[in-house]
Amino acid sequence: MVAVTPGEHRRRRIARKSGIYAFRLSGAWPTITGLHQLPENAAVVVANHASYLDGPLLAAVLPHRYQFVIKREISQIRLLNFVLHRTGEHFVERFDPKRGATDARRILKSATSGASLAFFPEGIFRHEPGLRRFQNGAFTIAARNNMPLVPLTIRGTRKMLPQGSWLPRPAQLEIIIGTPLDTAENQDLAKAIEHCREQILQEMDEPDLLTKK
Repeated sequence: MVAVTPGEHRRRRIARKSGIYAFRLSGAWPTITGLHQLPENAAVVVANHASYLDGPLLAAVLPHRYQFVIKREISQIRLLNFVLHRTGEHFVERFDPKRGATDARRILKSATSGASLAFFPEGIFRHEPGLRRFQNGAFTIAARNNMPLVPLTIRGTRKMLPQGSWLPRPAQLEIIIGTPLDTAENQDLAKAIEHCREQILQEMDEPDLLTKK
């Protein structure tokens, strides 16, 4: 349906509803707290990253106006690459600085045009539980466009589909949406990152890997 449906917004609605059906039919629909915290206008959501389930789960939970920023390595999976391009997601290069800068300008242009964005600012996930360092891309884009930053915590996906596994296991999923940070009033990038990390850490059942010895 995504392949043949005209219009990006329609395709995004189809993808979201497909995700909702998949999680509900499998009995894995998450408990969602704080959905009212999502701004009605354009915003940037930042979430922790623990599993390949995180992206599909957020795509099902967040309104269809949110576009995801995804590491470009995912584009090597042909079918997934096709679907993600059709739904307007953004790929970002992590290893080629020149291409990475081009990707960043394209994402910034999308945000300037009023798009809402969703990031996993850790960039990657590992088998080891815990919250890693946040890259500053999401926070820079939010600050430049005076977009609110919304910290979002995902719980249970690491247990349901850990790294290296392709077979989901029974687990309770949970989404916790925190209090948005108004970047129009808080332009300090370091403080914005700290604010979002702290909100996510408070809701996670995993350690802060920046302080782990």
